[in-house]
Amino acid sequence: MEPEKPSFFSTRFIRFLGGKNLLFGLITLLILGCIIFIYDKVSFIFYPIIVFLQTVVLPVILAAIAYYLLRPILRILEKWKIPRVWGILIIYLGLAGIITLLVILVFPFLKGQFTNLINEFPQYFMEMLHQIQSFVQGSTFNSFLAKYNFDLDQVMSNITTDLSDTVKDTAGKLGSGIATGITGLISTLTGILLAIVTVPFILFYLLKDGEKLPKFILKMFPPRMRDDAAHLFHKADRQISSYIQGQIIVAFCIGVMITIGFLIIDMDYAIVLGFLAMITSVVPYLGPIIAITPAAIIAIVTSPIMLVKLAVVWTIVQLVEGKFISPQVMGKSLHVHPITIIFVLLTAGSLFGVPGVVLGIPGYAVLKVLVTHLFYLYKKRYNRQEPDPTMEYEVENWKDE
Repeated sequence: MEPEKPSFFSTRFIRFLGGKNLLFGLITLLILGCIIFIYDKVSFIFYPIIVFLQTVVLPVILAAIAYYLLRPILRILEKWKIPRVWGILIIYLGLAGIITLLVILVFPFLKGQFTNLINEFPQYFMEMLHQIQSFVQGSTFNSFLAKYNFDLDQVMSNITTDLSDTVKDTAGKLGSGIATGITGLISTLTGILLAIVTVPFILFYLLKDGEKLPKFILKMFPPRMRDDAAHLFHKADRQISSYIQGQIIVAFCIGVMITIGFLIIDMDYAIVLGFLAMITSVVPYLGPIIAITPAAIIAIVTSPIMLVKLAVVWTIVQLVEGKFISPQVMGKSLHVHPITIIFVLLTAGSLFGVPGVVLGIPGYAVLKVLVTHLFYLYKKRYNRQEPDPTMEYEVENWKDE
């Protein structure tokens, strides 16, 4: 029997790179590149689809967030033998009552306090700069800066001038752009109003038929894939639900604790700053930094003692939230490292703005579920082809999770 002639794919280097699999991979990348190139040339064909998605995505996302927040309440009502539709109506009536009370009692006070804070904040900021300037000039840092010809007075003057010019330019652009931007403003307001109007209807049908939707989608999959798809749906649903519910509860607790703490130390605009902390705490890690900035500026201007009190309150709140509230509410459901969360927030914020910051973490969690399961399937396939049992992957059973 003649020995098999060596081929290009049998060489050691090519076998190391993957052999014929390398060729298939390169062809796949080439086809993918051609598809992207063709799509770029005919992207105008998909413009109506893009407009449709841009119109629908906001109310759908808002309704989905509300669905995950209200679904536990609906399940409790069903345990009390209340029909699902009547339970939804009870939830809607309760929400209407809460929103009415907030609009009548809380909103006017917050609006007045927030308006005053916006009007006075530039003064707080300039006063903080002057205090920093006075502190540096009266300390040993002044001689150190003078040694390197660093003119602090000129720097402060430039900062003041730049802020003033920025405000004037912004006002001028707003004034000159009113006529040209009126169409865009009307379009934006129309989109927001449509989203607000359609959210209750979408939410109603999500609460009514949301449990049936995964089962309906599963029927589209081939029978062999339904178990894996059902596992993915279940795990993604659990990840999103735990994140949204937990993050809202944690943010509410942080807002309440900071408001109480600021009221105790007699901080100016305590309630508004607490509300701001509650809103920004929806974004993990970066949110608290945004919330503490205006409070720190006000504390610096007020007095050094107020700054110390602020530091004490903030430290206590972060310790209570990190050691007691988050572990009990959030647990370890996401299994995402803090550094990964920060990178995801920065990337999603750069790509999609504020919606990306808010939805980046749950989107990453769902993507991680998908990739993890695909890797699990890859390990099973690899083990079936590996003749040496000692070289197989350790594969956990996802049904035990």
